[in-house]
Amino acid sequence: MSGNQARLMAISNITNGSAMDVCTPKLMKDLWACDVFDFAKMEQSLSKNAFKAMKKTVQTGAPLEPATADVVAAAMKDWAHSKGAKFFSHIFYPMTNATAEKHDGFIITNSDGHAISEFTGSLLIKGEPDGSSFPNGSLRMTNAARGYTAWDPTSPAYIMHTPNGATLMIPSVFMSWTGEALDKKIPLLRSNSAMNTAAQKVLSLMGETEIATLNSSCGAEQEYFLVDENFAAARPDLLLAGRTLFGAAPAKGQQFDDHYFGAIPERVQVYMQDVENTLYRLGIPAKTHHNEVAPGQFEIAPYYEAANVAADHQQLLMTVLKITAKKHGFLCLLHEKPFAGVNGSGKHVNWSVGNSTQGNLLDPGCTPEKNLNFLLFCGAVIRGVHKYGPLLRAVIASAANDHRLGANEAPPAILSVYLGEQLEKVFMDIKDGNLKPTVNGGLMDLGLSQILHFERDPGDRNRTSPFAFTGNRFEFRAVGSSQSVSGPLVAMNTMLADSLDWIAEKLDAELSSGADQTTGVINVLKALMEEHGNAVFGGDGYATEWHEKAVSERGLKNIPTTADALPAFLEESVKELFSSTGVLTPVELESRYEVYSEQYILSIEVEANLVVDIATTSIYPAAMSYLSELTGSIAGASSIGIELDTSVAKKVATDANAMMAAVNKLSAALESHDFPSVEAHMQYCANDIRSLMDEVRLYADTLETQVSDELWPLPKYAEMLFIK
Repeated sequence: MSGNQARLMAISNITNGSAMDVCTPKLMKDLWACDVFDFAKMEQSLSKNAFKAMKKTVQTGAPLEPATADVVAAAMKDWAHSKGAKFFSHIFYPMTNATAEKHDGFIITNSDGHAISEFTGSLLIKGEPDGSSFPNGSLRMTNAARGYTAWDPTSPAYIMHTPNGATLMIPSVFMSWTGEALDKKIPLLRSNSAMNTAAQKVLSLMGETEIATLNSSCGAEQEYFLVDENFAAARPDLLLAGRTLFGAAPAKGQQFDDHYFGAIPERVQVYMQDVENTLYRLGIPAKTHHNEVAPGQFEIAPYYEAANVAADHQQLLMTVLKITAKKHGFLCLLHEKPFAGVNGSGKHVNWSVGNSTQGNLLDPGCTPEKNLNFLLFCGAVIRGVHKYGPLLRAVIASAANDHRLGANEAPPAILSVYLGEQLEKVFMDIKDGNLKPTVNGGLMDLGLSQILHFERDPGDRNRTSPFAFTGNRFEFRAVGSSQSVSGPLVAMNTMLADSLDWIAEKLDAELSSGADQTTGVINVLKALMEEHGNAVFGGDGYATEWHEKAVSERGLKNIPTTADALPAFLEESVKELFSSTGVLTPVELESRYEVYSEQYILSIEVEANLVVDIATTSIYPAAMSYLSELTGSIAGASSIGIELDTSVAKKVATDANAMMAAVNKLSAALESHDFPSVEAHMQYCANDIRSLMDEVRLYADTLETQVSDELWPLPKYAEMLFIK
């Protein structure tokens, strides 16, 4: 396939290698959560009173007394020592989509100079990493370095093993010295609390008397690519940007649809087994794995968990995918679009809301009362998506996700809700006044009785919808594969809290005016659908006609780029949403706009500089070497009276010159720094810088199809996608 020596060596290393052995215990119970300090281990190591207090803190959010914290810390330390841990770390999630950790030793010295092991409640509860080097969006002055981590007892501590030892990892929040949220966990915890408060109001009005704390749940389907590390080492763009900035389309891509759900290559299967063994040890319920649509693309899907724990586990899952890939000689690519011309990677966030007494409130029930609750919560989601669609677009905005959204592989950048044919008819009948309460029992004419029958399959799945109801949950399909699920969960929980507050106010007024419960619910939902029903759409989200009508007739927004999306954080309605629910202050919200804007600009500028570097130092020299060979052969043949075709040489020279002209324009564009605002800088990157990058790539990819294979320096798509 390749004549280039470096690429030939990479291919030889891959094809002559073999899958490593992975040892898996015979019984799941020997593996499951063995590295997690969960309730079972707490019960074994804590007194009854301490265990009861700890369990109450986890389940209800009740504060933990300092004395109890000391007892828990001592038990946690002893357990960690038994697992070989010599260090502990408060792990947290700054506003970068990454994880952060500072490792401290359990060891201290006493007055005699002897080493002893210590871990107190105060060390468990609070840490103090230097916060000055994390992005903060002007929440601190340059000279203000103090930041605090605080233990989140609702997410279990665990042991992370490395070849050089083990560390006790303590999930934590991260805040500034003055108390502002500098991370993704604090807003998530606040949003869940706001949602619980609002949901309790609605359920109380619906006559529910015993209402347990409500939590949102999440199950995120993670897509990723695997590339052999031998190829990755020869691709600076993959190593530094996470995606290929150059690469001509191979003769075969995904057009045969033969990779999706196909037989998993042996080496990849062993890798997946190793990943899942590690996840099981960490208590992460990996449920499904399979080949995805694009060659070299795969998916892993965990089971549902409480949103806060699911968000922590999702970050940990991405870490495990990357670390384990290195063990198996792969580079795991979590970028949303690592290869042009084949499907990119997303993270479908399955989201629901419920508790132990009312169950899943997004699951159609078997009684009239449960169906009324379901319709109210489903209506609240419709209102939230319609009113805060631009916010939902903003929380999944990134330079990487822009490559994926709107293509015929991912949802469009227009936020709409898919309900399924039957459920959509129920809501449209309510809107049109065609659904009325019956005399006996409060059941609604056909609408709710239909819901009893379709149960978990209310209609066909609509893969073109960004926000789809799938039987007992909503699936937010526009989230990018490398992104934290915390941002989307915060937005969904908060918009739901706002809508449930609105419903509670309207429903209370209906009931106070003498309406019976069913009539009151119908009237509230009718008003809701009249104002927000335009967000409901069951058709083809890819269709050009929908893109036009969504904007012109329904008033929805088409927000194609991150530069267009992020200003939603500054809208007054969004500031009011977050401040009224207590999830984010205006200052905290603005800080996120600044951080995400900076990340967007830096991402594109790094890629642009890579384009200049690779085109100049790798692609252009290869083209010149080939041109030299061609012209030498042409001249040599001509000297003995043989005239060779010169069109290829001329084409190579023309394209190489055009590429370098585009490189020079891109280099000049990167020197521009005079922007009146951050928004103007983002638009410049989105429109000017990226268009020039595309121009350079156009000529470079054309050269790849012309230059001799043995001279081409970069591993090609066919090699990276198909050789495993």
